[in-house]
Amino acid sequence: DTVVQGRVRAKQDRYADVDRVRSVPVLVHGDAAFAGQGIVAESLQMSKLEAYDVGGTIHVIVNNQVGFTTAPKDARSTTYCTGPARMLQIPIIHVNGEDLEAVAQAVLLAVDFRQRFHEDVVIDLWTYRRHGHNEGDEPAFTQPLMYRAISRKRTLKQLYAEELVREGVVAPADVDAMTARYRARLEEAFHDSAARAVTAGAQAMGGFWKAYRGGALPRGPEVATGVAADTLRAVGDALVQVPTGFRVHPKLARVLEARAEMVRGARPLDWGTAEALAIGTLAWEGTRVRLAGQDTRRGTFSHRHAVLYDQERGTPYAPLSHLRSGQGPVEIRDSLLSEAGALGFEYGYSLELPEALVVWEAQFGDFVNAAQVVVDQFLSSGEAKWNRLSGLVLLLPHAMEGQGPEHSSARLERFLELSVDDNWRVVNLTTPANYFHALRRQVRSPWRKPLVVMSPKSLLRHPQATSALAELEEGRFRPVLPDEAAAAEEVTRVVLCSGKLYYDLAAGRQASGARRTALIRLEQLYPIAIDEVLAAIGRFRAGVELVWAQEEPENMGAWDAIRSRLAPELPGPLQLVARPPSASPAAGSSTRHKLEQEQIVREALGGEPVPRLARSGPRVVQR
Repeated sequence: DTVVQGRVRAKQDRYADVDRVRSVPVLVHGDAAFAGQGIVAESLQMSKLEAYDVGGTIHVIVNNQVGFTTAPKDARSTTYCTGPARMLQIPIIHVNGEDLEAVAQAVLLAVDFRQRFHEDVVIDLWTYRRHGHNEGDEPAFTQPLMYRAISRKRTLKQLYAEELVREGVVAPADVDAMTARYRARLEEAFHDSAARAVTAGAQAMGGFWKAYRGGALPRGPEVATGVAADTLRAVGDALVQVPTGFRVHPKLARVLEARAEMVRGARPLDWGTAEALAIGTLAWEGTRVRLAGQDTRRGTFSHRHAVLYDQERGTPYAPLSHLRSGQGPVEIRDSLLSEAGALGFEYGYSLELPEALVVWEAQFGDFVNAAQVVVDQFLSSGEAKWNRLSGLVLLLPHAMEGQGPEHSSARLERFLELSVDDNWRVVNLTTPANYFHALRRQVRSPWRKPLVVMSPKSLLRHPQATSALAELEEGRFRPVLPDEAAAAEEVTRVVLCSGKLYYDLAAGRQASGARRTALIRLEQLYPIAIDEVLAAIGRFRAGVELVWAQEEPENMGAWDAIRSRLAPELPGPLQLVARPPSASPAAGSSTRHKLEQEQIVREALGGEPVPRLARSGPRVVQR
């Protein structure tokens, strides 16, 4: 439902259809689905929100009075299947599906109302399935009385033909001629479709999609995404300016002052500033940007502040929308507390505006679990199933930080299980600069692939997770970050890792003086830049110990993907250091979390396990 609505919203935005009348979403539902599926309620709740307004949706319910084999008394608590739509003050038109003139009237009325009042309309088309759920089904098994009555009914064609003959509109011979002509058209279209199927892929990539590509990603240097210093300075200056008389919250005034120092190069860049510069430079260059999600304007962790509010009047101000004349439009939207509906909308939006940066953010990474059907059925598989590309970005704050099972895992392993044939990119970043380049790569690269960002929580303010302004001026996204500071002749152990754990390992190495251990970061977990990993390991002597360290339990995280995709390519066996297998993503006790984290760091750096938390020993994967 919301995929359709997102596509329509994008079409309206592309053509500046402010009245939202040129494109109309039409959704076809079953009666059981309209009553039972949560996505319906989400789409209705979204209908009048500014971030998701499409000028009204026409809902057509094909009401078969049975859901597969389930009777209405078992399928809903409301009298009518249209009960969920009563949350809105919109027309609900119940019409007899056997009265074709009434059906036509209902459709015309619905379209007229939608175009005039820009509201949703529901048409409840009361009808039935003649052959059950499919033509191989035997519906009388479960609905014997209904299907005994249906078997005695004439078809709609027969009923309408008799009515037209009775009223003198057509002669009986005309009915047969009209039927023959229509059947001939169907046969012609059927044969024509075989020829069209051969070129379906080319047609899907026509129009404004001509400049973009799918299929295998290039193996080699990433597209250049650096930005000239004067542009960074101009964008940065605009980001910290507010209108005259605008009263900024005192705490935010200090944030803006710090950002001003960052864009001048007087202090290192933090995560939020790098993100703002990525969005700002794209908009400066004319790119449309849409970033929507839960509490996204401020940021769940109070790090973004993309929209400021006057402390006296409450009026909003978005600096990213006031960079310069002629910039690309920037939408920073707080969404309703929805995952499946909201993610579906942004996916649909990305299908119609490939030149835009479209981002959906989960409040916590694990919230995406409530939208898994959108991830499975659309985001990961849309290119393979329909040759439709999407450059949608998912921001999923993920890390083990002592916040318990509900706020500790975006299920990285599930995204990597779905990774195949370059269907998307999955990254777990550690530097603001790499995040900056990853966002700009989504637009500057001709390949349109979804990007899954296991974005940080603690790294938003981690004193070591910073970047120099110069890293934004030159270069490109780096899928692997080697340990350039380690003394090659001293290293006997190489630890491969990803994400926030790197900083825990780096702190542990510094505290223990483990100079013989090198730390290599895999910033991109799919596709893995194997050649770059091997080059980073190749700096060190032959026969070094190789370790994969992750903070997730052994049966979660990236381990399975690393074991199957990277380990066979390495110059030696790969050991695993991780939490023991678990049904829960994380411990419910912050104290236990801390002890487990300390043990992971200790083992990864070559120390002995803590006895009371000891596991059966490191796993080893041979070449």
